[in-house]
Amino acid sequence: MYLKDIPIGGECVVESMDLPFELERRLEALGMTTGTRVSVLNRKGKGIMIIKLRGTRFALGYNITRNIKVREAEGNGE
Repeated sequence: MYLKDIPIGGECVVESMDLPFELERRLEALGMTTGTRVSVLNRKGKGIMIIKLRGTRFALGYNITRNIKVREAEGNGE
């Protein structure tokens, strides 16, 4: 499943990213690494979403969210 598929209020864990090198490194520098828990706070249009990552809110566009592979989070603090 991909980040674009997670509903508002859903939580997931990042498994992998298939993005251009610089963009992938930038997201990693912001804290989005494999195993990181992500919460979806809001959605705007097709795939654009606002997420919470390590206590900080980020807006990501469809071309990014459709290339981040995730799995559903289990429990309260994975």
